[in-house]
Amino acid sequence: MIHGGVKRCTVAYALAGTQWLWPLELPVDATVADALAAARLIATSASDIAWESATVGIFGVVCERACVFADGDRIEIYRPLAVDPRAARRERAAGAKRRGRASG
Repeated sequence: MIHGGVKRCTVAYALAGTQWLWPLELPVDATVADALAAARLIATSASDIAWESATVGIFGVVCERACVFADGDRIEIYRPLAVDPRAARRERAAGAKRRGRASG
């Protein structure tokens, strides 16, 4: 719910064993870029984040930084994937096929 010309959001970033959440109150016309800038100012222990270049999204849906988010949205900063999921699946399938031939 928007109160007094401000809206709330949470900026989130996660690593394998750690998650950071920065709750914010910003003007109703604030963009994702505005939320990232505000979170960066208070993020003291998350220095490895690619604030300017990382892909971002709202509740799991990739969006542009110019997007005006809604009250209560969770703005997420995404890390690049270590391994392409399609390549990993192909590798697992090839390994299973090799194992199948070896046992036959």
